[in-house]
Amino acid sequence: MAEKTRYNDEELMEFKELILKKLDKAREDYELLKSTITQSESNDTQDTSPTFKVLEEGAATLSKEEAGRLAQRQHKFIQHLQGALIRIENKTYGICRETGKLISKERLKIVPHATLSIEAKSKQ
Repeated sequence: MAEKTRYNDEELMEFKELILKKLDKAREDYELLKSTITQSESNDTQDTSPTFKVLEEGAATLSKEEAGRLAQRQHKFIQHLQGALIRIENKTYGICRETGKLISKERLKIVPHATLSIEAKSKQ
């Protein structure tokens, strides 16, 4: 029997549902991180005594920097998931970009935006 070269439409729809769920969650997390950075729903000490502001300024700056890094990572994750959706529409989803072989379903369920098989990833 010939080796399977791509996932069938039914399998692609399963992956699409998984990716859409992850995308919704990722967008929620991204918005939460953005609001943390801009403090749009702030209940901190910025509008109270200057003494408290001085004491917490260092921690707040560090927290904003960390939230900024996390937001950048989350945005990149969203872009990767969107790319995976495009590959599903093109019916190229799940094909390793280096070996041309199918990426295992197990790997795609864990890392749905993967473009490399375990074999190709371990060679890097």
